[in-house]
Amino acid sequence: MIEVFELKNIATYDSEGVQIRDLKKVNLFYGANGSGKTTISNFLQNVADEKFKNCSVQWKNALPIKTLVYNKEFREKNFGKGRLNGVFTLGQATADQKKVIEEKLAELNQLREDGVKKKETLNSQAAKLVALEKELANAAWRELYKKYEDDFKEAFAGSMKSGEAFKTRLLQEFKENKSELIPIDELREKANTIFGERPEVIDNITEIHFERIIEIEKSPIWKKIIIGKADVDIARLIQKLNISDWVNQGRAYIQDSNTCPFCQQQTITDAFKEQIEAFFDQDYSNDIKLLKNLAQEYKTITQNVINELNQIESLQKNFKDSKMNIDKFSAYLRTLTSQVAGNNELLSAKLKEPSRSIELNSLREQFELLEQLISQANAEIQKHNTIVHNYGNERSDLIKSIWRFITEEYRADINKFQSEKSGLESGIGALEQQLEKKRIEYSTLEATIRDLNKNITSIQPTIDEINRLLKSYGFLNFRIVPSTEEGFYQIQREDGSIAEHTLSEGEITFITFLYYLQLAKGGLSKDTISEDRILVIDDPISSLDSNVLFVVSTLVKELIKDVKSGIGNIKQILLLTHNVYFHKEVSYEGLRPGKGEKPNFWMLRKNNKKSTLHPYGEKNPIQSSYELLWREVKEWKNNSGVTIQNTLRRIVEHYFSILGSKRDEILIDKFPNPEEKDICRSLLSWVNEGSHTLPDDLYVEAPHDVISKYLDVFKRIFIHTNNVGHYNMMMGIETEVE
Repeated sequence: MIEVFELKNIATYDSEGVQIRDLKKVNLFYGANGSGKTTISNFLQNVADEKFKNCSVQWKNALPIKTLVYNKEFREKNFGKGRLNGVFTLGQATADQKKVIEEKLAELNQLREDGVKKKETLNSQAAKLVALEKELANAAWRELYKKYEDDFKEAFAGSMKSGEAFKTRLLQEFKENKSELIPIDELREKANTIFGERPEVIDNITEIHFERIIEIEKSPIWKKIIIGKADVDIARLIQKLNISDWVNQGRAYIQDSNTCPFCQQQTITDAFKEQIEAFFDQDYSNDIKLLKNLAQEYKTITQNVINELNQIESLQKNFKDSKMNIDKFSAYLRTLTSQVAGNNELLSAKLKEPSRSIELNSLREQFELLEQLISQANAEIQKHNTIVHNYGNERSDLIKSIWRFITEEYRADINKFQSEKSGLESGIGALEQQLEKKRIEYSTLEATIRDLNKNITSIQPTIDEINRLLKSYGFLNFRIVPSTEEGFYQIQREDGSIAEHTLSEGEITFITFLYYLQLAKGGLSKDTISEDRILVIDDPISSLDSNVLFVVSTLVKELIKDVKSGIGNIKQILLLTHNVYFHKEVSYEGLRPGKGEKPNFWMLRKNNKKSTLHPYGEKNPIQSSYELLWREVKEWKNNSGVTIQNTLRRIVEHYFSILGSKRDEILIDKFPNPEEKDICRSLLSWVNEGSHTLPDDLYVEAPHDVISKYLDVFKRIFIHTNNVGHYNMMMGIETEVE
């Protein structure tokens, strides 16, 4: 069966097009001429035609069925030369032979149904597999890709287009990736180096050398009390007063003068000068010289080291790929600078007062902290440079490690997925084998039926049936006879002449439709009489008079009845017409519809050269004006009630028009007692009064109570006139209600 078809960019169907869904066994389309019906029949007749490239059709269980279309093209094609192709049906077959064929056909139908069920189960399992795959794809995309996108986006290259692509890569890596499992923090660190712009070689940070500074700090000169010679006469006084540094500073003033720098008197003698010089002997001078030299060297070296460290700090702060812990480095450097400044103050004091004993603060600890930071940074730089020199391999290894990490993280979910997938695939494989077995059985049985049909098929039953129908419906001046050319029919007049060019349009239409009906039940070859088929019937009553229209309607209704009941090899009907009467006739089911599902209805309209489709489901949109009057009675509570009087009057006038001008009196007399006669008279007066004017007072007060009362009287008119069956039919009531 056809489940869905779509028409687009063809004839009156624009680029938006229409989609016909929810097709049933029987489907009725109503539309005026030019609304797009013939385009539908032409498309379904040849869906592969290039002009229908933008149109599509979907088959139930993806099983196409032969489609037999009746339209103007069918009439022209099959009666173009006044003759018709022979239609094979079961001919001179015995009852036993027919029974065998019927039994085989029943087996074939059962095989087909079993195959359809297997296919449905297979499709269901396949859909579950697709859903399972999609579920994993969505979950992996959400729980892995989105989680690690910012860190490892480059590792996901090639699998970022969709969740499906990511899932495929994930399953492949889960199966094949045997890389070492590396912690996430290490992976992120490597990714920062390798991903993004291709990294470049980084120069090592210059290491600092502070051994000489430590040596100077340990020199005993800093603790040595430097004073003059002790055995000089004046030495005892200088030492007692502890003024050697003070005296040493005054030496320069008495070198070329006899004036005492302290009292400004001419008291300085050559003997005194000799004693002073003797006190500050060569040893003293050597110590002072050493003191000055070491102090100067210390200041120079420490200043150079601090300058070098400041330069390192500045470079690393401005280098975006620095491996240095710059915060710690800066803190240690500030401490070192402060310690150096403190030692320099001690050195200055010692130089000023050599007799003082000082101890310099050791810079070793701070130097070692700085040296450790530099060493750590250089180690990281070495790793970085190793990666740079081996970039391709390092990048590849990192990507493998990243996928190894995320597959391990998702191991439980992947194992669950693979277990469920394996189960579904096993089931699908088994179903495919069973379905293939059914296909083989079906093909074998189909071949058997063809062999059985070969010797008992004939075109004569088709001739007999068409002639029977022609005679039954009054077409007595011609009949169908076998053509002189084997496998064809031709039309023969009563006088024996061949009616090739003298048939009316209506006669040709009727004959070709009868031929179509036989073709629908048989086949053009012995091998095709048992094939399933779909019928598409497009306006079969064109050029027919009302009598023949009734005949065609009756024949189509019989087809519809069989299709709904599942009798025969016609599986679906799509009927398209512009004739309201024909549509009503073939769609009318009465109070007790036949077996099977109800038909679906559509209406085609064309506005501004564009066809549109309006689905009505099981509700028939085509009704007569009389039926619409009864619908208003049935649904009066959903309306205002203003027009109900006019509606009741029109129904009474239409149905009881046979009673003539005295209709009202006759109807009143049908009521058995005076009280009921008065009620009927009141109803007729009420409906006649309200049929030409709006009952304002009634409407404003309480129309529903009044309407209900008169509707009951309206029903009793049909009861007392023995027409309650018509009332029940029009109101949709199956049992008589008094």
